[in-house]
Amino acid sequence: MSKNEQQYLDFARDILENGAGKGDRTGTGTRSVFGRQLRFDLTEGFPLLTTKRVPFGLIKSELLWFLRGDTNIRFLLEHKNHIWDEWAFKRWVESDQYQGPDMTDFGHRAETDSAFKAVYDAEHAAFVDRILQDDAFAKEFGELGEVYGAQWRHWRKVQGGFIDQIDDVVQEIKRNPNSRRLIVTAWNPEAVPTQALPACHSLFQFYVSDNKLSLQLYQRSGDVFLGVPFNIASYALLLQMVAAQTGLEVGEFIHTFGDAHIYNNHVNQITEQLSRPMGDLPQLVLNPAVKSLFDYEMTDIKLLGYEPAKAIKAPVSV
Repeated sequence: MSKNEQQYLDFARDILENGAGKGDRTGTGTRSVFGRQLRFDLTEGFPLLTTKRVPFGLIKSELLWFLRGDTNIRFLLEHKNHIWDEWAFKRWVESDQYQGPDMTDFGHRAETDSAFKAVYDAEHAAFVDRILQDDAFAKEFGELGEVYGAQWRHWRKVQGGFIDQIDDVVQEIKRNPNSRRLIVTAWNPEAVPTQALPACHSLFQFYVSDNKLSLQLYQRSGDVFLGVPFNIASYALLLQMVAAQTGLEVGEFIHTFGDAHIYNNHVNQITEQLSRPMGDLPQLVLNPAVKSLFDYEMTDIKLLGYEPAKAIKAPVSV
């Protein structure tokens, strides 16, 4: 058992019991708190939840997608990762080119109308196939705007050109580990109108002490049931990958939140999760032969001893 997972469960329980009822952009409604922090000691094990199965393959492929500087869902779909589909699909069905069945408010309708869900599933499957097979269609409708990968690897400079924030910060860790400027930001106000989803995990900072590398993330908005378990594991993975490439040991991942919320249509699911016992955290293994942060492939990142409870499904609010 691990206090790494227990603090997440206590966090979720606090939101359920004490969160304020708030409306939100998606129209779903939430229970929300503001200003919280979790601390994960990565020497205790890799912080992937055991009280429900969290698909680590999706976490790996999404992080590699970010690190590629990619903003098109085709790479994700090639790795059977559909976590960004809804935003691209929404753009397609709202476009003038779409001639299929009415998909207005498809996210909410699919939850309650089984006949509509069958139509939605067919349209969504056709969309995915076309992204994978049609280069021109993928270029137009697979793009999500200047989301995380663009900001991390290709930040547009006002005077022209780009900044590779990730490579810059890795090189600075090697040159000057005492720096207080080891920061990467994905929150770019100028890019927000172009983005399918403005950065939720918006800024992170590395810190080196006693030959250990730690990382703190500021997340402006956190979907505690669906999104936050992914975010915890993704940034813990990023921390360990950067530590491996800079010759440092791993320290803490510190997760700081702005608006942390549980959607009203996730209450039953997280209540079920809170009733389950915890298991032992897995161990992360990285291929030591990889010599650059940008050269990792899916097979270079493995988990040992991950034996979680069964998955709990819940709808994504878009």
